[in-house]
Amino acid sequence: MEKIPLPNTSESHPGRSRAYPKSSVRMHFAVGVILRSAFVLVLLLLARNIYGVISFNRRLQYVPQNAKEIWARCQQLKMPAGPPSNFHERTVSDRFEAGTPPTLIRNATIWTGRVNGLEVVKGDILVDQGLIQAIGDIEPAYLNSFAGLVTVDANGAWVTPGIIDMHSHIGVGSLPELEGSDDTNSMKGLTLPWLRSVDGLNTHDQSYELSISGGITTANILPGSADAIGGQAFPIKLRHTHERSTSSMLLEPPFTLNGTHVDPSLPPRWRQMKHACGENPSREYSGTRMDTQWAFREAYNNARKVKEEQDAYCEKAFAGEWKGLGPFPENLKWEALVDVLRGRVKVHNHCYEAVDLDGMVRLTNEFKFSIAAFHHAHETYLVPDLLKKAYGKTPGIALFATNARYKREAYRGSEFAPRILAENGLQVVMKSDHNVLNSRHLINEAQQAHFYGLATNLAIASVTTTPATILGMDHRIGFIKTGYDADIVVWDSHPLALGAAPQQVFIDGIAQLKTPHVTPKPVHAQQAPATPNFDEEARLAVDYDGLPPLEARSIGPQAVFFTNVGKVHMCGKEGEISRILTDSGKTGHVLVKGGKIVCVGSGDSICSKSFKAEAESSQVKIIDLHGGSIAPALTSYGSPLGLAEIDQESSTKDGSINDPLTGTVPKIVGGDGSLIRAVDGLQYSGRDAQLAYRAGVTAGISSPVSSGFLSGLGTAFSTGVFHKLSKGAVLQEETAVHISIGSYTTPSVSTQIALLRRLLGDGGNGPLGEVFRSIVNGELPLVIKVDSADIMATLIKLKQDIERDTKTHLQFTFVGASEAHILAREIGNAGIGVILSPVRPFPSTWKAKRILPGPPLTNESIVSTLLRHNVTVGIGIEESWMARNIRFDAGWVALEAGESNVSYEQALALASTNIAKLLGLRNQNSDLVAVAHGDFLSFEGKPTAIISGNRNTVDLL
Repeated sequence: MEKIPLPNTSESHPGRSRAYPKSSVRMHFAVGVILRSAFVLVLLLLARNIYGVISFNRRLQYVPQNAKEIWARCQQLKMPAGPPSNFHERTVSDRFEAGTPPTLIRNATIWTGRVNGLEVVKGDILVDQGLIQAIGDIEPAYLNSFAGLVTVDANGAWVTPGIIDMHSHIGVGSLPELEGSDDTNSMKGLTLPWLRSVDGLNTHDQSYELSISGGITTANILPGSADAIGGQAFPIKLRHTHERSTSSMLLEPPFTLNGTHVDPSLPPRWRQMKHACGENPSREYSGTRMDTQWAFREAYNNARKVKEEQDAYCEKAFAGEWKGLGPFPENLKWEALVDVLRGRVKVHNHCYEAVDLDGMVRLTNEFKFSIAAFHHAHETYLVPDLLKKAYGKTPGIALFATNARYKREAYRGSEFAPRILAENGLQVVMKSDHNVLNSRHLINEAQQAHFYGLATNLAIASVTTTPATILGMDHRIGFIKTGYDADIVVWDSHPLALGAAPQQVFIDGIAQLKTPHVTPKPVHAQQAPATPNFDEEARLAVDYDGLPPLEARSIGPQAVFFTNVGKVHMCGKEGEISRILTDSGKTGHVLVKGGKIVCVGSGDSICSKSFKAEAESSQVKIIDLHGGSIAPALTSYGSPLGLAEIDQESSTKDGSINDPLTGTVPKIVGGDGSLIRAVDGLQYSGRDAQLAYRAGVTAGISSPVSSGFLSGLGTAFSTGVFHKLSKGAVLQEETAVHISIGSYTTPSVSTQIALLRRLLGDGGNGPLGEVFRSIVNGELPLVIKVDSADIMATLIKLKQDIERDTKTHLQFTFVGASEAHILAREIGNAGIGVILSPVRPFPSTWKAKRILPGPPLTNESIVSTLLRHNVTVGIGIEESWMARNIRFDAGWVALEAGESNVSYEQALALASTNIAKLLGLRNQNSDLVAVAHGDFLSFEGKPTAIISGNRNTVDLL
């Protein structure tokens, strides 16, 4: 540095030669020294400052021009994710569609989501500019300022926030299923955090309208679970926008869509990402859980290295160490995973079993990141304390209600998981995994969770406020609050009541149902159901590590006296169902002995006297039904119930048969003339069968599993016995012949029809020929799995041709039958029966896409349409776990159609006597179900006993 020259103090000033006294000289000298010292000090300080300026300027020469941008970017890395601080100052939604009129929803019962879901407000809701503007008692003067106000009178109806599906593949696994429609999974590697579901989101998925009609307003679109890290997820609003683009459906884009950069002046918005562990990635990549866990660790280690490079870079930038700093370290492949480590990503983890949950908890603590929610998560209720050890906030749990046991990971799944998890302080979400379940009916998952013990407030929250919170979107959706997005559902009954459906759905303040069709619901449906007590069952589920004993306790021929019976229905000789306890003002009683009803009465009737006489001569067990009911037991059809214990485990199944049209049938079993019988592959004591039995489904009818044209001979069996040699185990060895047309692409439909025509013409060879001759003689039903109305029309014509030639009536039953309503009159005139499977139509394939969705989209449902044309209708299921829910399916049909279209007795018949007629069960399932506290087809009733005349016993459940 340059030295600053100091003044020369040895020189005298010119002209200053005057002498002073010695003392004065000394004084002046002292003063001079002081002044000079002060001056030097000032100069030194000045020099120091000048040096600092010079040094600073020298350093400035190394500062890059974009220093401010670098500092801003580095500062932004420290910002937590979330909305801007002024978000709720907005007066117009970013999703507002110009021209949308303001709307006033009057006279509503509003579940706001506030106060842990306990707040209910009676009043009005005003929406405008895509936002909720006011709630409660709204002054008329305030309303006058809203020009063109549209008024909707809710008439006291329940109103909730829009339903949020936190786990959906709608749009990426779009319907109907076509070869180019599945963008759910990539098979390019185990860890793919750089993939984005938005890049595969189809705006033309037929599911959008259907799901909206069920109250769904927002869905989190996840990549699939074939990979350990499947990619980034995006929450969307389901309504079609004016722009009609994928991007315009996004709820809150986390970054610019053509890049990954964010506005450094704002907090980053939450991102979403899919992880998966366990069977799926292991199966898809022929690896093991060890391989998957290593893939996780390797990926996170790569992300950690990038994060550490960025952090080191920013430390140097903040310290002004610019020389050699270079560009900001980035890696496009790993940037999303780096954001996970920075706590800016909601990780959604497909994970079932304790072993995998434990591995993921360890992973979070190793790499210091949080998991927003474990999805599917069938064993989480067994390990709640483990979940609380996860790094950061305890993950939420996203569940199915009763969908379980379809693979090993799901085998210990319990219907009591939602309540058990909630009791342990964990957040519970019910989800659809659309298309696994039809998200249109996501509210039914919440209803079932409530039925099995989840509190009312938490059950509604599980599809509204809780998913909004876990997604990090609770600043704008999931609540009915001023300033929130105007996503609102007006229900026709309490949202937890069976069959609840929207009267109207608003997304961003826009009414989504153009001409909603509303079926009047009974008064009791306006309140949350008074569900049964399952405390003991929930305790046993945990005590037995997810596999509690399910066997019923048989009391043999002992007499049983049922008291406080609200109503009794029984089957007549012709299969008709009628109510025989008709005094609705009083409860009655029923005496049973040897599994058969001896008498039914009320008050001091003959039945009471018979009970007293029986009690004097033998022991009588008394069961109080508390106003409940006794009804015919139900029969399951459509799934491999009784032929498979775990659908995705080949060792637990009977297996699939060889089909003559798609492969060679071994000669040793008869070649092309062979016919396989389902009865030979029956398995008993399966958990799905036992759960069905405990739900009043005491009979199953199954056919051999096939992936082609021919299935074989069906069989009827009891769901509640221990093995095939038990009394009453096989109800009928052979029921009907089962085939499928149009379900598979090869061979052609016309080839399949040609084979059927030949078999009906000359009958073919061997056992196959024999049964087809029985079909032509009208002695045996032919059950045809078919969805397309075009194929049905061909089959109707074929049936008419054969009947004309043979002068006999052929028994045809269509199964699946998604498009049967199109030919309802023709099907009825042809005397063909229909088993709807699924009972609530879903356009899963091209041949099943022309559905009749029912209210609120259409006035009639497919069931009521077919019944109106005198078609015998049954309801079926597709997977074994669904058997336990058949009673709710039947009750739902009646509620949706209305009592004038489908009576209670007709609803019972749909799942009992009609199934027997359509599938060739010669003797009706004679079992009865005793239900405590409520109706058999409702969320109030709890089956407590099976009355089996076939096995001469009463089984206590």
